[in-house]
Amino acid sequence: MGLQPLEFSDCYLDSPWFRERVRAHEAELEKTNKFIKELLKDGKNLIAATKNLSAAQRKFAHSLRDFKFEFIGDAETDDERYIDASLHEFSNFLKNLEEQREILALSVTETLIKPLERFRKEQLGAVKEEKKKFDKETEKNYSLLEKHLNLSAKKKELQLQEADNQVEQNRKHFYELSLEYVCKLQEIQERKKFECVEPVLSFFQGLFTFYHQGYELAKDFNHYKMALQINIQNTRNRFEGTRSEVEELMNKIRRNPQEHKRANHFTMEGYLYVQEKRPAPFGSSWVKHYCTYRKETKKFTMIPFEHRSGGKAGDEELFILTYCTKRNTDTIDRRFCFDLEASDRPGVPVTMQAFSEEDRKLWMEALDGKEAVSEIFLYAKREGSAQLDKIGFTIIKKCISAVETRGINDQGLYRVVGVSSKVQRLLSLLMDSKTCNEIDLENSVDWEVKTITSAMKQDLRSLPEPLMTYELHGEFIVPAKSGSPESRVNAVHFLVHKLPEKNKEMLEILVKHLANVSKHAKRNLMTVTNLGVVFGPTLMRPQEETVAAIMDLKFQNIVVEILIENHERIFKTLPDAAFPEPISMSVSPPNAPPRQSRRQGQRIKRPLAVYNLCLELDDADSHSSPREDTPTGSTDSLSSQSPTPAFPSSPPGLLDGNHLIMDSGELAGWTTNLPGQSRPSMVSWMNTPSANPAATNTVPSTFFFSNPATGSDRAVESVAHRKARAVYPCEAEHSSELSFQIGAIFEDVQFSREPGWLEGTLNGKRGLIPQNYVQFL
Repeated sequence: MGLQPLEFSDCYLDSPWFRERVRAHEAELEKTNKFIKELLKDGKNLIAATKNLSAAQRKFAHSLRDFKFEFIGDAETDDERYIDASLHEFSNFLKNLEEQREILALSVTETLIKPLERFRKEQLGAVKEEKKKFDKETEKNYSLLEKHLNLSAKKKELQLQEADNQVEQNRKHFYELSLEYVCKLQEIQERKKFECVEPVLSFFQGLFTFYHQGYELAKDFNHYKMALQINIQNTRNRFEGTRSEVEELMNKIRRNPQEHKRANHFTMEGYLYVQEKRPAPFGSSWVKHYCTYRKETKKFTMIPFEHRSGGKAGDEELFILTYCTKRNTDTIDRRFCFDLEASDRPGVPVTMQAFSEEDRKLWMEALDGKEAVSEIFLYAKREGSAQLDKIGFTIIKKCISAVETRGINDQGLYRVVGVSSKVQRLLSLLMDSKTCNEIDLENSVDWEVKTITSAMKQDLRSLPEPLMTYELHGEFIVPAKSGSPESRVNAVHFLVHKLPEKNKEMLEILVKHLANVSKHAKRNLMTVTNLGVVFGPTLMRPQEETVAAIMDLKFQNIVVEILIENHERIFKTLPDAAFPEPISMSVSPPNAPPRQSRRQGQRIKRPLAVYNLCLELDDADSHSSPREDTPTGSTDSLSSQSPTPAFPSSPPGLLDGNHLIMDSGELAGWTTNLPGQSRPSMVSWMNTPSANPAATNTVPSTFFFSNPATGSDRAVESVAHRKARAVYPCEAEHSSELSFQIGAIFEDVQFSREPGWLEGTLNGKRGLIPQNYVQFL
């Protein structure tokens, strides 16, 4: 049962039961006061904990943002670039989340802490004051009553009447105070229900708003997460292939280090101990040096190096070698020694000690010493019985036909390997002209699909030279490391048609088959990326096996992916006759633009209206390309000796916000001639073919702008009615923008007044197009 109501009439009786009911109400309010006090304490602790969590999250976000992965080699794949950028993206995600958490912490203070503190101070505090007055008046009233009743009846009538009036007046005051106190008690009992609960409700509203904001951020983040998962999986697949190749190379070098010595410009190099003589009686000391020698110039260099001191190197010493003589143990108390004499110090030999007798022989041979050894290094060229002859084509065609008939839907096709002995047996039968035609791989149950696929891969690896040749290996790798998707396809297309005819014919047969395999990826799980991982090392390999070459495996995989995805175009059509010069690796042309984000903070940076064709040039030099529209990449410039002026790497059709580079090699730009400053009159995009090679040295006439400082009129040649093709997909984030897929053709493309944007028409709708998502036709 709840509290009993306090009747106003009971104030006049002031019975024991009335007092008991008053005490019950007072006890309930005291309990409410303690509850609110604890709730305030917990709320403040919650705010402090939230702020601590927010600080920790922000520190974590800063750590993510400040770290950058380093890569091995001279370039990264697109997947690796996106993985590198992912830490910064994660940091931004946490930053946005913590901004919402700060809003939550502020809302807790405003909606929970302050209202409860106000209720406790103004309402419960007021009741406490009323209670003190009520208790004081009670004490006063009954004390005065007792004193009045103790008055003697013999007092004068006037004194008695005066005492009666005083008591009556005090009683009325007491009753009035009692009525007010009772009213206040019951008022607070009813008020506390909404005064306490409403702030808590507001707190939970803020809490769920925070969680909802997190949910919205997660939804916005989801598209990036899914794409990044693909990037990570692709990188992991390439890593697995690279790791196996590195381990294989390591084992080869472990078995025979000399056969796999890297070819370089030194005839001999390695560590030697050099005798340093000291004046008597200190004798001499032996100091380890790293030595190199070039036989053509007879230049010998020595660099003192001590591993135990943290790898500290000394100053390099160089001299011209005159002669080399072996030192026998009867002339020196050390083994493996020989003497060198420098041309600038005749008659003063330098004594050196090799690590072993074999090492000394190698040095003696390289230095033309008196004791020479036979050939030092024997490089074994890969030889295989497989050839691109009639038998070779028959083997591949038989295997492909069997795979497409029996195992096109087998999971892990070409990844699952067969038993080595069975694979070798099948290969030996296929390579024998007598038995090759007798083997029926399509209908025979003797040969598993994994055996057939392994035999086919082994046959391709056994060719004396890889199918895509040693000569063109480096040229195939270059476009995979840089350039736009379209320029990569153009480059591979051009290079495929430079292959020998038999190689190209075999490659076409194989790639057509792999494209068919990739069409069944939902069943066999062999996507284009997975097939690239499997066949990259099979179709391409460097002439020299090194770790640096193995690091390029991922780019070999990309080349194979390009072949599979564009096989119809590459093998059925001829490449553009006017193909550009090889891409300079000092320039890092753009890859896919950064993914669009739907976060509110970035949305406001996008244009909200379609502008008419009106190139606002008054403040042209003040405009700059938005940072978020420029992909992360190298900002190295071209060499100053290059006929092409240097410029930072930019997306196709975008340079410094004020220079537009067309895919035809033309440049649209405007400059302000400042004292001591000049801008290149023409820049050619290195990835795009030009019909006229000489055009790279001519000044285009697309745009002409006079110096604004002269106040002369500016002449602008219109570029209306140009067409452009989308090279990346884009989803509109505003009604003024266009959504499109790769390959979409835009009509009447014009430059928008908004930096970094174009205007164009697609399917009858006109809107804005990100400038770095298209290429002009």
